[in-house]
Amino acid sequence: MSLRTKLIVVFLTATLAPMAVLLWVTLHLFETSLRQATTVELDEMSTSLRATGREMYQTAREVLKADAAAGRVAARPVTVAEGAAFAASGAEEWFETAGEGGAVLRYWVRGKDGEIRLFERKLGVGMQQLTEQYTRARGLVERAGQYDLRRGLTLTLLTTAGVVYLVALAVLILMAVRVSRPMRDLTRGLQTLASGDLTVRLAGGGPDEAGQAIAAFNETAAQLAESREELVQLTRVASWQTLARKMAHEVKNSLTPIRLTMEEIGARNGSVDAGFLRQASQIVADEVTTLEKRVRAFSEFAAEPPAHLRAMDLNALVEERVAFLRPLHPGVCYDLELAAGAAATGDPDLLRGVLTNLLENAAQAVGTDGRIVTRTFVEGGRTGVAVADSGPGLSELARSTLFEPSITFKKNGMGLGLSIARRSVLLCGGEIEHRESELGGASFVVTLPAAGLETGHAKNLDR
Repeated sequence: MSLRTKLIVVFLTATLAPMAVLLWVTLHLFETSLRQATTVELDEMSTSLRATGREMYQTAREVLKADAAAGRVAARPVTVAEGAAFAASGAEEWFETAGEGGAVLRYWVRGKDGEIRLFERKLGVGMQQLTEQYTRARGLVERAGQYDLRRGLTLTLLTTAGVVYLVALAVLILMAVRVSRPMRDLTRGLQTLASGDLTVRLAGGGPDEAGQAIAAFNETAAQLAESREELVQLTRVASWQTLARKMAHEVKNSLTPIRLTMEEIGARNGSVDAGFLRQASQIVADEVTTLEKRVRAFSEFAAEPPAHLRAMDLNALVEERVAFLRPLHPGVCYDLELAAGAAATGDPDLLRGVLTNLLENAAQAVGTDGRIVTRTFVEGGRTGVAVADSGPGLSELARSTLFEPSITFKKNGMGLGLSIARRSVLLCGGEIEHRESELGGASFVVTLPAAGLETGHAKNLDR
């Protein structure tokens, strides 16, 4: 089912079904109200019946009494048991109804001689039956009057409409959530993809438009990831090509003075004085030393030596490197801030090279009169060392290309020192990053996995 069809179904479900339910409830309430409306006529009829019955009863009494006095109605013999109640009452006359349903009117009268006589006449209508019917009718009218029919119908209609509306709204929200969930997932996936995570993939997706969009997203993300791998590989090749061209250029620069010097020696045909020979020998030795330095740096950068990781005392390693370099820079003030228990896991040889490079760079940055602070720390299962200097700091361009090979901002630099340092730290399972120094210059922080080695070092300040 397509997304458009789903929306149509949702619309019809949310409108037609509640409308049908409300129509049925309204018709049912209307029929009920019609049936209940007859209580008004019943009230009027019962009231009229009561007045008519009472008037008929009074008239029958007067007629029977007059006929009895005139002798038009003969008295019926009365047994002692029948007249006991009247005799005990002490009344002169007494009317009552008897017979089936109270259809006979009885007139009891006491004569002057104390004799009790009974006169009877059929009423044609049972007064007891008439009273019972009237009582039932009045009960029905009273029960109907106890209910506010208009209010009841209104509340029933509003309650039913509210329940139906809420149910329809819940169904509509549920369907809207199910329809919009793929769109939300797709939006979230696009945001993740835009942040640089090309491994994101979206689950599911049906045959509708949303499912097709999710499938297209997953395919696009996979293609982007593949393209990025290809781009990284091409970038690596281009970097090595650039490095190789630079290395060839540097070797050529050193070979040129060697070749010229040797040509000059050969041109003199053995008439070389001692001074020139010493000068020529020094030139060749210097250039060969430069070549060795450049080839060694290139070789170290290109090689992938295995890392021998073990637990080590990071404080002791820092103290050793600072003690080694301090005599080479007598004008630099080296401060140590060592944290207690700074034990790390790494390759000591690789980390010596890293610390040497960072401390040498800091010394060259501060010049003959500056300050370098080397601090160790232990934070959340990680141990590290930070080297900060009071030099001029790094420019924006320098910070953006710090760890790229063949890029240097020093006069005699090869552009490989920080690249080698970063590779060594990564081989030890750590990280290296540049931060702003509290001394105003540059600061490099090396973070390594912590080790459970007891170092015995307390925090101290080496002045």
